[in-house]
Amino acid sequence: MEEKNFFEPKKSLNVKGRLIDLSKPKVMGILNITPDSFYSSSRTKSVSEALSQAEKFLQEGATFIDIGGYSSRPGATDISADEELHRLMPVVEAISKMLPEAIISIDTFRAKVAEETIYAGAHVVNDISAGDMDAKMFETVARLQVPYIIMHMQGTPQNMQQNPTYQNVTLEVVDYLAKKIAKLRSMKIHDVIIDPGFGFGKTIAHNYQLLNEMEAFKIFKLPILAGFSRKGMIHKVLRIAAAEALNGTSVLNTIALQKGAGILRVHDVKEAVECVKLVEMLGT
Repeated sequence: MEEKNFFEPKKSLNVKGRLIDLSKPKVMGILNITPDSFYSSSRTKSVSEALSQAEKFLQEGATFIDIGGYSSRPGATDISADEELHRLMPVVEAISKMLPEAIISIDTFRAKVAEETIYAGAHVVNDISAGDMDAKMFETVARLQVPYIIMHMQGTPQNMQQNPTYQNVTLEVVDYLAKKIAKLRSMKIHDVIIDPGFGFGKTIAHNYQLLNEMEAFKIFKLPILAGFSRKGMIHKVLRIAAAEALNGTSVLNTIALQKGAGILRVHDVKEAVECVKLVEMLGT
């Protein structure tokens, strides 16, 4: 029965006993607790500022709040796990206490950070490396039994954009995720979300091929997360700044929803929620 459930389309997530309905697309708001994230307006500089932003996201219709203490932009500075936790823990504890309805996702590739923040009140682990950057991550998630987002990335944040190369980017990302999912299945981790990793070790052409062929990821019958909010695949094509890329983000969010995205990870929650509502009117 467990094997059958794993391969049926996921319609819900078990979040510490709370069932989150995924029959309709959801929105994840990005909360950066970093001084160097690529989009400066997404950075928060204090616990009170982070709490205010999280509350705004919830009011605008976000289901998830994705908190990151490690910048994963291309060429970002590497920081220690202790520094990452120093940034994250006060914010996780404050949001967990003051906004108990919030579903907190932790954007980290480190098992130690995942474990300590989950115990502090977070609910979901969002791993840009799908376990590749910390060998203990899978066993940690299996022990914690929390939803786990696995993303494809070629290389590391420090070198991923130096020369990303593929024979066929979609086939290679599908193959990569298939192997990860098989491993997670063997470890009894069933609440899995997949992320093709737009902008992570991919050229602009790779990103648009992935988006154009995103239906390929439906083969896994798992929720698909799409995250291209204000990224280079938008602002570099349009020759504008990230701060001007909201309209382009909404266009790609709409396309992703029509191709099967179940979660939109965004800086601008209100506009993403509007995309979801309008696409739902098409009956897709």
